[in-house]
Amino acid sequence: MSTPSAPPKNLYHLRRVADASAKPCFVCYRQSTSVLITPDHSDFFYTCAGHLQDSGFCTPVVDEPEDAEKRRKEELQKEVERVKSEWDERQKKKKQTESDKKEDKNKKEDKDKDKDKEGEKEKEKEKEGEKDAAATAARVFTLHKKIYDMRVARLRQIAQAKRNQQLMKSPGFWPSVPKGGV
Repeated sequence: MSTPSAPPKNLYHLRRVADASAKPCFVCYRQSTSVLITPDHSDFFYTCAGHLQDSGFCTPVVDEPEDAEKRRKEELQKEVERVKSEWDERQKKKKQTESDKKEDKNKKEDKDKDKDKEGEKEKEKEKEGEKDAAATAARVFTLHKKIYDMRVARLRQIAQAKRNQQLMKSPGFWPSVPKGGV
């Protein structure tokens, strides 16, 4: 028998495959084109982009701290700009509602509600795009301990099944037919 190989290091690189090569996600079984693979190619599995963002599933590894700091500053700057623009809009609306008559106020509120709904939909789309961009920005991940343990256990099961198959093919595994007189 061969000696058991060491489990792979808990470091997985994100790779993309063509849509035609999509396979079910390891967790939820939805079709996915994202593959996490170890650097030595000893383990790989398909996973959804949503799971890549789940901190209970995996954590992105940031190689360069400058890049992470730069991204964090950009995100903070975007957030500050968004809050400022919302504040300005609220102040404008407040001034308009004070100067308008009640009839105009009702008409504008209906229009503002429609605009707010459209704005909220656009913001949701932007957030989804940001999540997808964040998932694709990170190229290296470490799995959560329990998920990693599941992968190691799966690899051990596969190795054990291979050993059992080889053992069953060996000539001395099965008992021989009894010989002798009846």
